[in-house]
Amino acid sequence: MIKTFLILVILQKFLYSGQFIVVISENFNSSKATLTCYEDSKKALSTIDVNIGRNGLGWGLGEIKLTQKDDEPIKIEGDGKAPAGIFKLISTFGYKKEQIFNLNYQYLSSDLICVDDSSSKDYNKIITMPKIKPKSFETMRRDDHQYELGVVVAHNQKQRSQAGSCIFLHVEKFKGAGTAGCSSMTLENMRMINNWLDGDKNPILIQIPKSSLEEVKKLYPNLPL
Repeated sequence: MIKTFLILVILQKFLYSGQFIVVISENFNSSKATLTCYEDSKKALSTIDVNIGRNGLGWGLGEIKLTQKDDEPIKIEGDGKAPAGIFKLISTFGYKKEQIFNLNYQYLSSDLICVDDSSSKDYNKIITMPKIKPKSFETMRRDDHQYELGVVVAHNQKQRSQAGSCIFLHVEKFKGAGTAGCSSMTLENMRMINNWLDGDKNPILIQIPKSSLEEVKKLYPNLPL
């Protein structure tokens, strides 16, 4: 009985956490979406346009499994799709050594990589470059501005092979550019979101096609979606 009660308390805390970022695309094939932030059951920031995967969305691995039809795509490594689902937002990152944010911040030094080699024990992790390099990885300190500011999305935390890796919110390559699997926006909007996020309010990302909106409304009736 006590165990059941604790599970219900934890689930309720997650379902009604203080901060939500909701990204909604027209369908699974669209590379465009809208992003709206909510806090304490109210809209917190202006709705913005964002870019998602250049090939749209595919169901990812997050915290709560939504209904998935047999003909809907599943996120896999290298498919150019952003993960659909519900995910924790666990940290921010950027190129400046010091930033004052209320969600854990990681400075991106030149030796940090994110591993997308699914055969590696460090698959889907940001690590310092090891002596023996993984077969495949991306450098976090890029030569462009895309990771100047960003947020880590907790997708595929159990490191399921080929299920997708290195998923972030980050700065867009250029206006309207689809991504390899992340969600991107202007630097100004990325800064606005980073300044708003608060780790004490258990921020999560809900990223879905419109076809899943009614299910999410039932799951989160406190959100004015």
